[in-house]
Amino acid sequence: MEQPDEYGVRVYTPSPQPNFARVPTPPPPPPLDPSAPSGAARRRRAMANGFQKTLSKTSMLVNFLPSGTLLTFEMVLPSVYGKGECTGVTTLMINVLLMICTMSCFFFHFTDSFRGADGKIYYGFATPWGLKVFKTAPQGVEVPKDERFKLGFSDFVHAMMSSMVFLAIAFSDHRVTNCLFPRHTEEMDEVMQSFPLMVGIVCSGLFLVFPNTRYGIGCLSA
Repeated sequence: MEQPDEYGVRVYTPSPQPNFARVPTPPPPPPLDPSAPSGAARRRRAMANGFQKTLSKTSMLVNFLPSGTLLTFEMVLPSVYGKGECTGVTTLMINVLLMICTMSCFFFHFTDSFRGADGKIYYGFATPWGLKVFKTAPQGVEVPKDERFKLGFSDFVHAMMSSMVFLAIAFSDHRVTNCLFPRHTEEMDEVMQSFPLMVGIVCSGLFLVFPNTRYGIGCLSA
């Protein structure tokens, strides 16, 4: 007995072909971080970085300055510099700030102090005849008449060195050079790479030859 022929039908489903013309959709941008620094915060951070860079390059020179002079300069300079626009008023105010700080460095090296019998510290100005105290000493407190309290040649050397050190540090700040020398920014950057180091070496040698024996304003107490 013959078996009937069986005919099977197979259905083939074609696989989907890739569409090469389709461009993938880029991912959406990340949401804005509310804690991200604003433009003012970035400017303050840039100023702080500039201040740190200035101090790192001239850290050894700060020892030659009266305490507080450089700090005062770096605190007042951002207010004078403002938004970075070097107008005529800004340049004038920077020059006045430089002159005041330089004169303070020069003047403070002619001051000295002594500890009286009452335990208080009295400050005065060194003259060729001795120390002239700013505040009249009370009875029972005698102003010393030692030779070291008289004005000498070393006082002028220290005052000049202190002024040079401050100017070297001040001109290392790009905010000063950009306003005072707007057309020579690159040249000033090259000069200030080595000028503070040269000033520090020269002043260190002069301080060894002319040691400082005064304890004036901005120096350690007597």
